[in-house]
Amino acid sequence: MSRARKLGIWAGVLGPLGLVLVIVALVSLWTGYHGTTVASDSMSPTYRQGQQLVYERMDGTGVRRGDVVLYSAPTRYQGAVVMQRVIGVGGDHIVCCAGEDKGERLLVNGKPLDEPYVSGGIADGTHQPYNVTVPEGRLFVLGDHRLNSRDSRAFPDDHAGTVPVSAVQGRVTDDYTVVELLGVAALVGLLLALTGFGLGIAAVAVRRRVVVPPPPPWAVQV
Repeated sequence: MSRARKLGIWAGVLGPLGLVLVIVALVSLWTGYHGTTVASDSMSPTYRQGQQLVYERMDGTGVRRGDVVLYSAPTRYQGAVVMQRVIGVGGDHIVCCAGEDKGERLLVNGKPLDEPYVSGGIADGTHQPYNVTVPEGRLFVLGDHRLNSRDSRAFPDDHAGTVPVSAVQGRVTDDYTVVELLGVAALVGLLLALTGFGLGIAAVAVRRRVVVPPPPPWAVQV
């Protein structure tokens, strides 16, 4: 097999493979993950105003207690996308509160909820008790800064403050492993595509060098 043919084969393999890898990686990033900026201090000290975050695009069916989600509730926040933490899912019984001041705790299904992320160690601080059973298909959500968050507690007459799982747009992620892997895949794909393109040019160049021009008509044949 000639050198030009070998180069052409490698170009035909690496080029399309690289393009496919780039497209798949970029589409996965675009459809699976988005970036956002924290708009307020309602989730401090976990996430502070102005902080850049990455969230995984998903519906609310896969959400678990403790997840920080982004959701839209137009009747409450005039269309703004809100970020809060899921305290209860469908069927959970939430009671506020046991204890006082920094010792107070929410009770979820009869058990004190350990929340090391809340600002100042205050689980509520509003001195307005509530007793909520989360309807199926809905979520009870709170901000981490309980003294500075307009969350489920502010809407007791609207499904006990809960929001529908269908309102969820994504879940905040602190693990960037998948994002990094997709970025690496896109970079590798780009390198493969460029390598294939370069090999294709080399194959053409080699073919041109090996072509033997015909003898001139005046050449004397011996």
